[in-house]
Amino acid sequence: MISWDEPLRTTLGATAAKKLGAELDLHTAGDLLRHYPRRYATRGELTDLAALAEGEQVTVVAQVHSAHKRELRRGPGGRPRSLLEVVITDGTGRLTLAFFAKVGFHQRELLPGRRGMFAGKISTYRGKKQLAHPVYEMLPDDGTADSRAREFAERPIPIYPATKDLSSMDIARCVGVLLDQTTADLPDPLPPDLRARRRLLPLHEALERVHRPADLDQVGRARTRLKWDEAFVLQLALARRRREAAALSARPRPRVAGGLLDAFDAALPFTLTEGQAEVGAAISAGLDSAHPMHRLLQGDVGAGKTLVALRAMLQVVDSGGQAVLLAPTEVLAQQHHRSIGAMLGPLGRAGQIDGAEHATRLALLTGSQGAAARRQALLDAASGAAGIVVGTHALLQEHVSFADLGLVVVDEQHRFGVEQRDALREKAAEGRPHVLVMTATPIPRTVAMTVYGDLDVVALTQLPAGRAPVSTHVVPAVDKPHFVERAWQRVREEVDQGRQVYVVCPRIGGDTPGGEDTDDPGLAPTADPAAGDEPARRPPLAVTELAAELTAGPLAGLRVEQLHGRLAPDDKDAVMRRFAAGQTDVLVATTVIEVGVDVPNATAMVIMDADRFGVSQLHQLRGRVGRGGLPGLCLLVTEAAENTPARQRLDAVAATTDGFELSRVDLEQRREGDVLGDAQSGRRSSLRMLTLLRDEDLIGHAREEATALIEADPALTGHPPLARALDDLLPEDRAEFLEKT
Repeated sequence: MISWDEPLRTTLGATAAKKLGAELDLHTAGDLLRHYPRRYATRGELTDLAALAEGEQVTVVAQVHSAHKRELRRGPGGRPRSLLEVVITDGTGRLTLAFFAKVGFHQRELLPGRRGMFAGKISTYRGKKQLAHPVYEMLPDDGTADSRAREFAERPIPIYPATKDLSSMDIARCVGVLLDQTTADLPDPLPPDLRARRRLLPLHEALERVHRPADLDQVGRARTRLKWDEAFVLQLALARRRREAAALSARPRPRVAGGLLDAFDAALPFTLTEGQAEVGAAISAGLDSAHPMHRLLQGDVGAGKTLVALRAMLQVVDSGGQAVLLAPTEVLAQQHHRSIGAMLGPLGRAGQIDGAEHATRLALLTGSQGAAARRQALLDAASGAAGIVVGTHALLQEHVSFADLGLVVVDEQHRFGVEQRDALREKAAEGRPHVLVMTATPIPRTVAMTVYGDLDVVALTQLPAGRAPVSTHVVPAVDKPHFVERAWQRVREEVDQGRQVYVVCPRIGGDTPGGEDTDDPGLAPTADPAAGDEPARRPPLAVTELAAELTAGPLAGLRVEQLHGRLAPDDKDAVMRRFAAGQTDVLVATTVIEVGVDVPNATAMVIMDADRFGVSQLHQLRGRVGRGGLPGLCLLVTEAAENTPARQRLDAVAATTDGFELSRVDLEQRREGDVLGDAQSGRRSSLRMLTLLRDEDLIGHAREEATALIEADPALTGHPPLARALDDLLPEDRAEFLEKT
């Protein structure tokens, strides 16, 4: 019998263990047994040699007629090479088998007169059909050959994630050695009553079926059981964390009648949408709790998330606390500071001549501020004079302090690491602050955490009245170059009507001394391998080069400016102010405009090399247009060929403006990563079989079972194998990660 943490070197030997460790990072029996097949192949029906057709996957039973070894030209480095040609026959015809590797071994096995089963794909060489390197098994002469042959042909072949130097067959042989040593006594983490309720296979039987199925019907039940292992243990971790979080303290921040929030609501020139009112009430109740709220606010582009977040911040300010809004870029932080200031009006100008009687102060803190402005912002935050502080990563520095931090709002939370978000939470003087994270298009890990139940989720699905639709079209630059010309004509037409246009490029361009040539490190500079693109592509288009080309060419005479992360902060702010004021016709920019930028007169956007961007990015970018009641237009210019994954991604974006639907498209293409943060830590994912979109129901059932079990036995003292499985899934550093997330 073996255990999950048994080193592979003790079961498979040092050579095999070293190769599995180096090639696939598999070191223990548990690692290898959980390295599941990604699919299954079949060898094909038993076929007479006379009926073989080229390209077919076949299994034949035949007798070795002859075997001949011949030497070939020497290979690289002068190494000798040889070929073994074996002729087999079944009485209806003959077939040649060709072996270029392990020639000596095959020559000893394939002796004339012996019968065997041979499986592979039929090819033609010099006019004759052959099998190159077939899988085979020699048959005993004991009367069982026919039944053995049929079983061999029908049994599914597991195809494992493999590498160039470690084949799927090699992995299957190693797994087989482990399975032969595994007994029914292998500790099963799932409680027997749960297995009975959910009609799940025992663990050892599920492993046997998934790795060595007799038929494909066996695979389904085995996969269901193994998915339950992952989902249930993960849900236990989340349920335990939720239970522990419920015991933490936070200062309640109740709504105060007659305060800033009431005054703000009374001054609004519009009525809240039903969704905004409902979500606002849920967040308000969470802020009034003696335990820290940790809520995800999902909302499509333009649904009014900032308004909802501002109302929550005002509730905290009314209760005597402070709120922080953490933004991923300086452009966005400045935009939030301006837009929140404009929404608050006199309510945000405490100490000024035109400030309201009970106003608060709004502060901005970024890394590139002047010394005087920075000192004032730090003082306002530390003294409590500023009820709302907007900033970037600069907020996370040790010397930044607050008088009474009650709420942390994180915009586009996927842009921040776990440690960064946690650094802000530690700045609360009393208990933990309440946390509200916002995202416009849930990225895969955000969606995953939502379904897995670690966050309390509220969603804005309505768009406010007056938001115009945005039509999106793919512009195939290679197939139809005249479409690109037409795109620039459309830009001029928008400008001629007094409107403004964004042009987005993946790259900054020009000199890049000691810096990145992109404002988005996630963009591939010359390829998008995840989208199935070839790596040898031209560099992406750049802001500096394209702006010059447009000014001298199709957009000559228009007022064209550039915006990217290499500009000085004051220059970036000045560019955005001119664009917002209508002094610029066309803004050629990188993804610094991706979120938060709000210019109602901007009605069109041209995204160059659109296939270099992800689904959520494209959706965020086009959300910058159509914000002022005028119809919006988004053109996705690409050189990606039709029917490629990159083009399918663009077609999906063009087909819908529903950010929640697009998040599922994004998830299907990229998968959710590891819910425990392994993508950030560099570990292999702990989720080997569970997939978010296909297993939502199973995850929901696992959450119910896990919550009930943790309530009944929080320490899992009555379930030692389950406690061990939880420790294996969630060592201390991962537990800290999950707690911080």
